[in-house]
Amino acid sequence: MSLPDNAAGGLRIVYAGTPDFAVPALDALHDAGHQVVGVFTQPDRPAGRGRRLQPSPVKQAAQSLDIPVYQPQRLDAEAQADLKALAPDLMVVAAYGLILPRAVLILPRMGCINIHASLLPRWRGAAPIQRAIQAGDDETGITIMQMDEGLDTGPMLMRRPLPIAADETGGSLHDKLAALGGNCILDVVDGLAMGRIKAEPQPETGVCYARKLTKAEALIDWNAPAMNIERQVRAFNPWPVAQTQWGKRVLRIHSAHLHQGDRQAAPGRVIRAGKSGVVIACGEGALVLETVQLPGKRPISARDLANAGLKAGVMLGRDAETNTR
Repeated sequence: MSLPDNAAGGLRIVYAGTPDFAVPALDALHDAGHQVVGVFTQPDRPAGRGRRLQPSPVKQAAQSLDIPVYQPQRLDAEAQADLKALAPDLMVVAAYGLILPRAVLILPRMGCINIHASLLPRWRGAAPIQRAIQAGDDETGITIMQMDEGLDTGPMLMRRPLPIAADETGGSLHDKLAALGGNCILDVVDGLAMGRIKAEPQPETGVCYARKLTKAEALIDWNAPAMNIERQVRAFNPWPVAQTQWGKRVLRIHSAHLHQGDRQAAPGRVIRAGKSGVVIACGEGALVLETVQLPGKRPISARDLANAGLKAGVMLGRDAETNTR
């Protein structure tokens, strides 16, 4: 990678990102005075009840900063021509949503760097934040890497750790890592401009992959240990939200905690439901529901759910029975 002659602040940067996670880094680069000469983001998508086209959070941020926006469906020859016309020194990528072909990777004279929400090589792939919580990791972080043609395999420019709190959710950890990514990218861009940062290969050990989240895996298997289900609830908040069957209804579980005490019952059985909360038996241990949501309703406390008809003895889950013991 060749370094430019100009100092920090003089780089011509193209930014590529789409969701909320990518906004703080864009704002940080702009606020620090870097020349963000163009933003690439995903095309507008239908969203909400009216299914109207909605711009991505990064597009909205770029427009508020008066930065030109490009929204190609693919990074084909036309998109590459647009990128080349911007004459970037560097391309900064954060959760863009498109794979960068080799022709794009080598187009900026300093290449492309990526803000990844894990301590690589752990949790390469699409959902590193949620998978770290699911796995019970006590630490994650941000890695800024030089991009290559592999899936998050490029050499690292910076790794900065972040503890995962016991009550961390996918949403809270997302926000912390997005802010951390904004801080890290400034240090890396300035370091590259000054020739102070050298990329290091990723370790060969500790590689694992964070597969993309799906709605299907939000369904709770009550045969699993309570600890695993509690992590699932936290990891999948705010999306896709852990859920279970209650008769013919889908009960979404926004928050829960482990039950202290030894209560034995068939997995999925409601052990207790009343003013003190709702306790569900799991394959190992039990879970105390905190905040839940019925279809078409606002989230409510588990106590209110008991008042709404969930009684001790009811079975929850895919093969639920609605009768009581």
